[in-house]
Amino acid sequence: MVKKILLISAALVLTGYLAFAIVFINPKANTDNVCKTLKIEVVQTDEAAYLDEKQIEALLNRSGQNPIGKNLSEIRMESLEKAVKENKLIKQVESYKTIDGNVHIKVYPRTPALRIFSETGSYYVDSEGEIMPIPSNFSAYVPVATGKISEEYAKKQLSPFALFLKKNKYWNEQIEQIHVAPNLDIELTPRKGDHSIILGKIENYPENLDKLELFYDKGLDKVGWNRYSVINLKYKNQVVCTKRD
Repeated sequence: MVKKILLISAALVLTGYLAFAIVFINPKANTDNVCKTLKIEVVQTDEAAYLDEKQIEALLNRSGQNPIGKNLSEIRMESLEKAVKENKLIKQVESYKTIDGNVHIKVYPRTPALRIFSETGSYYVDSEGEIMPIPSNFSAYVPVATGKISEEYAKKQLSPFALFLKKNKYWNEQIEQIHVAPNLDIELTPRKGDHSIILGKIENYPENLDKLELFYDKGLDKVGWNRYSVINLKYKNQVVCTKRD
């Protein structure tokens, strides 16, 4: 009798476990629901405020990846993320789905660091050195670079220099424009003073900017910011100035 009761109890426990496994462990049972809600979050900053949730949803609609109304088991999050990242303004996408029918998407836009105007076109370079197109109805407050600039030079050389200027409070307030001469010398246009600055080759910018800051503090503050038309820093341990006519 005791043995029979034990067998019945064991059978009930096993049946209960199987029911639990089917509902909560079986991945198909977990995901065989319809997506009811799409929740999109765009991580905004002042320097990248050019995308919103409606634009991301429109992108999903165009690519046929909008998950609303689809079975969760049929939604492939990697395909959804790939569709969103087709937009070159987007740096990173995170997404997940829940068993109650929600799909969550978190989008990180690229942050412009430098605006390029060159013979090959106009574009931004982002904070990671990647080329990004110009967003419509948006203009970032970043340094401008002109001249004969290849995309490779913009990414590998100008982008780190622009980030240095941006992170340095003194130079971020001083430098307005960067020009790349045909010989690849860098020429700078300051916000203060009516003169141009020949920085020389870009790899020498730390040493040459230190010279310029010292010259500004010890020289121009005393003789006047408009005394010279050109300040040339390209020669080692020298600041060569051209007097204004």
